[in-house]
Amino acid sequence: MRDLITVILAAGAGTRMRSNTAKVMHKICGQTLLDYVIDAAKKAGSDEIIAVIGHQADQMRESVKDIAFVLQKEQLGTGHAVMQARPLLEGKAGTVLVLYGDTPLITAQTLKKAYEAHLDNKNQVTVITARVHDPTGYGRIVRDQDGMISSIVEHKDATEEQRAIDEINSGMYFFEVPALLKALDRLDNANSQGEYYLTDTIEMILSDNGSAGAFLIDDCTEILGINDRLQLSEAEKIMRDRIIHEHMKNGVSFILPETSVIGPKVEIGRDTVIYPGTLLEGNTRIGEQCHIGPYTRISNSAVGNDVHIMNSVVLDSQIGYMTKVGPFAYLRPGSKIGNNVKIGDFVEVKKSEIGDNTKVSHLTYIGDARVGKNVNMGCGVVVVNYDGTNKHQTVVGDHAFVGCNVNLVSPVEVKPFAYIAAGSTITDEVPEYALAIARNRQTIISDWVKKKGLDKR
Repeated sequence: MRDLITVILAAGAGTRMRSNTAKVMHKICGQTLLDYVIDAAKKAGSDEIIAVIGHQADQMRESVKDIAFVLQKEQLGTGHAVMQARPLLEGKAGTVLVLYGDTPLITAQTLKKAYEAHLDNKNQVTVITARVHDPTGYGRIVRDQDGMISSIVEHKDATEEQRAIDEINSGMYFFEVPALLKALDRLDNANSQGEYYLTDTIEMILSDNGSAGAFLIDDCTEILGINDRLQLSEAEKIMRDRIIHEHMKNGVSFILPETSVIGPKVEIGRDTVIYPGTLLEGNTRIGEQCHIGPYTRISNSAVGNDVHIMNSVVLDSQIGYMTKVGPFAYLRPGSKIGNNVKIGDFVEVKKSEIGDNTKVSHLTYIGDARVGKNVNMGCGVVVVNYDGTNKHQTVVGDHAFVGCNVNLVSPVEVKPFAYIAAGSTITDEVPEYALAIARNRQTIISDWVKKKGLDKR
C-alpha cells in the first residue's frame, strides 16, 4: 500500500510580521496557520506529517500534537529545509507532499485532485501551479514546446522574458520518494541567494528521464502565502467568507455575515440565525433554530436547539434547549445550563449547574454552585463562594425561591421548596419548605434628620 507523507516547511522567523510569535502560529478565524495546513494534509489522506521547524521551535512542539518534527537550525532555502526531513523519508515507498506552514488557504479537495493527477500520470514530481495577475516574487513555470514543465525559475534569477510568465509555482509538490532523495543528493546553492532551492530538483528529475507534471488550480487564492499583517488580514477575510458560505449552504442564516467570524471546526444547525458581530470559536456546536447575537462570543461550547443568546459571552460551557441567555450575560468555563432556563442581563455563572426551568433573571453571580430545577434566583443574588483561600460549593434544591439581594455564603445548602426573604445573608442550611429571614429588623428613629441638622442643607 502506498504511503502519502507530508512535509510542511515551517522554520521561517517571519520577520515582516514584527511579532514575538512565530509566523505560522498566528491565527485566522481562531486557528493557527499551521493547523490549517495540517488539517488539509490529513483530510487529503496523509499517513504521516512532518513539520520542519526552526524559529521558536519549542512553542510549536507544545502547540501541535500527533505529528513529527525536525529542526532546521539554519534557514538555507526550501531544498535545505526538505533535506532535514530526509532521515524520516529514507527507506520508505510512496509519495511526499511538500506544503508550507504559512499557506493556510489550501484545501484538502485541491490536494486530493492534485494527488490523483500525480498518480494517474505516473509522475516523479507534480507541481501545483496557478495563474495570477501579478506574479512578482513567485517562481515562474517554464514549459517546453509540448507544454510540459522544463524548469521552475525563481523571480530573482529569472530573465525579463521569464518574468512575463503569469503561471507561478505554488511551492507545493508531490514527489515520489526515490526521485526526491536522489535529487536532494545533487542539490547545490549556486544561485544569486546562495540557497538550496527545492525548485532545482525539477530539472534534476527531468535530466534522469523522470516525468514532471503540473496541476493548475482554478482558485489562485488557495496558494496565497502570508508574510505580514496585511496578508494575514486578507487571508482571514477569504477564510471567513469560505466558512460562512459553507454554513449558508447548509441552511444557516447570517445577518451582515461580513461582521461575524466563525471558526473552522464550529458546527451550526439548520435554520439558526447568526446576528451581526458574532464570534464562534473552537469546537463550538450550535443546535437548530437558534438565534445567536448580536455581538456574542461563544467558545468551545455546546448549545442545544431553540436557544437565544444575545450580547453575551459563553466559554467552555453547555446550554440545553429552549434556553435564553442575555443580554450581557457571562457564562464562564464549566457552566452547565439546563433546558428552558432564563439567564438574564448582567448575570455571571462560573463552574455551576443550573437546572431546567430555572430563572436567573438579572444582576446575579453564581459560582461553584448546583442550582436545581424550577428555582427562582432574584435580582442581586450573590453566591459567596470564595473565602480568600478556597472555593466552596452552594447547593440550591428544586423549586426553591431566593429573594432579591440575598447572599449565599458557601458552603451552604438551600433545601427544595425553601424560601429566602429578600436582603438575607444565609450562612446555615435552609430546611425544606422553610422561610429563612436573615436581616436586622427595621428601626425607625423619628426626627433623626432634624436632630442632626441635616434638613438645613
